Amino acid sequence: MKSIFTVVSMLIFFCAYSQNAETEIRKLEGEARNAILKKDTLVLLALFSPGFVVNSPGNKVETFQDILIRIKGGALDRESFEKNIEKITFNENVAIVMGSEIVKPTGNAASAGRTIKRRYTNIWMKSKKSWQLVARQSTIISVE
Repeated sequence: MKSIFTVVSMLIFFCAYSQNAETEIRKLEGEARNAILKKDTLVLLALFSPGFVVNSPGNKVETFQDILIRIKGGALDRESFEKNIEKITFNENVAIVMGSEIVKPTGNAASAGRTIKRRYTNIWMKSKKSWQLVARQSTIISVE
């Protein structure tokens, strides 16, 4: 009986932890999306790992410094940016987020004025103090 109680207690603890972590990751995903829309590099500095790397929709591997240059040059200007998180999976201190996005570039951005549908994967890692985005992959599905 005592072992059943222990197992049930552990399950409740891990479920509660998972829900809190998922809520936090969803919040951070939203903050990253908003920071891209607002070109808020200070928020991005806090959210992205210094070693961040992305396999971009333009079929190029880029670093966080590359992303900052593109933001400053207007290459990531967005009229809108919607995310649909389909799944968040946790493996110790790593969160893997998968879903779809709809982006409407504007200004100097490639495909400005069009609607881009993409699939994406974001990988977050928790350090001692916070979660940070360490890697991203994004694939264009359609441009309308």
